[in-house]
Amino acid sequence: QVQLVESGGGLVQPGGSLRLSCAASGLTFSSFSMGWFRQAPGKEREFVGGVIWTGTRRYADSVKGRFTVSRDNAKNTLYLQMDNLKPEDTAVYTCAAVRLKMLPPTPSDYDYWGQGTQVTVSS
Repeated sequence: QVQLVESGGGLVQPGGSLRLSCAASGLTFSSFSMGWFRQAPGKEREFVGGVIWTGTRRYADSVKGRFTVSRDNAKNTLYLQMDNLKPEDTAVYTCAAVRLKMLPPTPSDYDYWGQGTQVTVSS
C-alpha cells in the first residue's frame, strides 16, 4: 500500500526557516516525480515546487529563491527547505507523487497524496 507521510510543519516567525519532509513507502520512489502543493483556507490548492525522477527541479514564481526541493532516493524521502518565510506562506503543505517524467500543473494528474502538514508563519 502506498503511503506518503509529511512532517516538519509548525509555527515560525516571518523571516524564519522550516524544513518539511515527505516519507514515501509502498512505491518505487525513484520512478516517481515528486511535488509539493499548498492550500490556504478559502484558496485553491497551488503547486509549490517539485523534482522529477531524473533530478530536475521546478518552482512556483512565488517561492523561487526562498524554497528548495530535494529528494533522497536512498531514504525514500522528499524535502522542502523553506527560508525567509512570509505570512502568505501559511497553508497546509502536502506532498504528491506522479509516475511521470514531469511535474503536471494540475493536482488531479498526480497518483498519490499525503495528508498534509500545517505551516503557520506569524509573529
